[in-house]
Amino acid sequence: ESIRKNGVALKGPVTTPVGSGFRSVNVALRKGLELYACLRPCKTYPGVPSPFQNIDIVIVRENIEGLYSGIEFERGAPETARLIEFISGTMGETVLPDSGISIKAISETRSRRIVRFAFEYAWQHKRRKVTAVHKANIMKFSDGLFLAVARQVAGEYPDIEFEDRIVDNMAMQLVQKPHQFGIIVAPNLYGDVLSDLCAGLIGGLGLAPGANLGDDMAVFEATHGSAPKYAGLNRVNPMAMMLSGVMMLRHLGEG
Repeated sequence: ESIRKNGVALKGPVTTPVGSGFRSVNVALRKGLELYACLRPCKTYPGVPSPFQNIDIVIVRENIEGLYSGIEFERGAPETARLIEFISGTMGETVLPDSGISIKAISETRSRRIVRFAFEYAWQHKRRKVTAVHKANIMKFSDGLFLAVARQVAGEYPDIEFEDRIVDNMAMQLVQKPHQFGIIVAPNLYGDVLSDLCAGLIGGLGLAPGANLGDDMAVFEATHGSAPKYAGLNRVNPMAMMLSGVMMLRHLGEG
């Protein structure tokens, strides 16, 4: 309610149980407040040890749908059995009865919104290139849709270079030649994974800030999660949180 009232928040990391327990608070917050764009800048800083220098990459991640949307069916549940039967009957595909299932839904509406956000960000910040990441060679109806929409939107911005990369090739290219990339736009899962990879390029997650942006509200937080094993040891780098605060101040027109 405080975020709805004030329109902005600086949030610390929270712990989500792995493999069981309650669902991610972060995911619920992003969906509940329609914070559809996750912005994660990855930039090197002078004097900070890192594998590369002069890196300046921004990940634009779709924040609402895809495999993180929480559409899941638990192993052994009656509704899971009905879904398995439906898949077998309509597609002829064999899904083992002891399977857990996650649904990946990619919409034209949300794909268009996030890709346009990426191009608008590139235009506003005088960036010359946007790269869309996908796995459309395999997931033709979901990632294929995302790619088709990205190509359509790119046509509206003739002054900004556009390219697309298959996600596994993208990971290799980032490790080998990261300087060729500027703005990267991706569906939810790929954006999450690649933003951690890019953090590794600049010296670690302790240097990677983030923002979750909607049309009316914004929540700023470090890219990293919680690290309870380091509590009280004076070993955690606070820069990611501080840089997230800088992003918030700029968002508010104070920076």
